[in-house]
Amino acid sequence: MSAQEPVSPWSYKPWWCQPWSILLVGITLIVGSWVLLKTWWVTVLVAIPVSTWMGFFLLIWPQLMRQSGVLQLMEQQTPEPVEKSGYGKTLGE
Repeated sequence: MSAQEPVSPWSYKPWWCQPWSILLVGITLIVGSWVLLKTWWVTVLVAIPVSTWMGFFLLIWPQLMRQSGVLQLMEQQTPEPVEKSGYGKTLGE
C-alpha cells in the first residue's frame, strides 16, 4: 500500500498568494517601515499586524484547509492542479 501525499493548499492559490510572496511582502513592509522612518515604535506597530497576518496564512490557514476536507473535495473535482491545467494556452497548441 502506498502512502498518499497530503494535498497542498498552495497548489490552488495564485502566485501572489504563495508562501514566498507572503513572506516577501511581510518582510518588506516591516523593514521598509524601519528604513523610511527609523522609529522603533512605528516599526513595532507595523510588525505586529503584519506578523499576525503572515503567521495566520503561513501556519494556521494551511492546517485548517487540510483538516476541513475542502482540499480533498477540490482534488476530486479537479484532477490536476490549476498550474498544470492548460489554462492560458493558445488555440494552436
